[in-house]
Amino acid sequence: MSDKAVKSGVLFAIAAYTMWGIAPMYFKLLGQVPAMEILMHRIIWSVLVLVLLVVVTGKIDKVKQAILNPKVMQVLLISGVLLAANWFIFIWAINNNHLLDASLGYYINPLLNIFLGRLFLGERLRRLQKVAVGLALTGVLFFIVSYGQLPWVALALAVTFGIYGLLRKQVAVDSLPGLLVESCLLLPPAIVYWIWFAGEYSNMLSNDSGLNIALICAGIVTTAPLLCFTAAAKRIMFSTLGFFQYIGPSIMFVLAAVVYDEPLDNSKIVMFAFVWLALGLFSFDSLRQYRKVRKALKHAQSELTS
Repeated sequence: MSDKAVKSGVLFAIAAYTMWGIAPMYFKLLGQVPAMEILMHRIIWSVLVLVLLVVVTGKIDKVKQAILNPKVMQVLLISGVLLAANWFIFIWAINNNHLLDASLGYYINPLLNIFLGRLFLGERLRRLQKVAVGLALTGVLFFIVSYGQLPWVALALAVTFGIYGLLRKQVAVDSLPGLLVESCLLLPPAIVYWIWFAGEYSNMLSNDSGLNIALICAGIVTTAPLLCFTAAAKRIMFSTLGFFQYIGPSIMFVLAAVVYDEPLDNSKIVMFAFVWLALGLFSFDSLRQYRKVRKALKHAQSELTS
């Protein structure tokens, strides 16, 4: 991979995670619209945008391959439901002043992925990974004991997205065609909801043009960061890409604490401190492992050429 490609990959990664980080500002604009209706619009307009993108990128055949495979379709149906649940919880959290909890959920997610990999894929945890997971768990337990309740929004976001990623990791379909199939599977219930259950804001004939444009933009808000993420994944190593994943929740944390003045009491500060320490150890361990593997590959290549 050329230096130019790697540099562009880094820029794409930064763009993807930055867009995910500032997405709450978009959903705040739709604060008067119920979360379920925003989810409905997100599904419907995402399908239209994704269809266009699949046609333009020439990936129709991959969509057909997925549709003709019953096992793939079963997995994509489950992953689609999990993705919709994640979207709904995220939208609800933002518009009900739980952005700090949403931020925590996406901080926890990489650590949960380690645990899920050990539980379902038989992946062995390195010593520092075990310590990192333990620190994060300690922070959450401290919050439960001191605050008297579960940080359910954060845990629900982390669990739904973690299991979603686990399922997508095991199904043979690219991200863009897979997301289109998932969205299409969610489209019928979204349309049914729009016709029979949606409220006043879903009548686009009575809305003002600004609100309609904002609702339609849900498709772009959903797909734009994914496209940048996919472009980044093609240009840089996946382990390198992982170091950018904290941009999103960090932006959310700043937005919640500084822009939207969400309360940040001592219990939450301690919990975030444990999670940040865990992520620091996780990143250090990942970087050390990346360098070790890279050194081994270079040594193997030199042995072959000598």
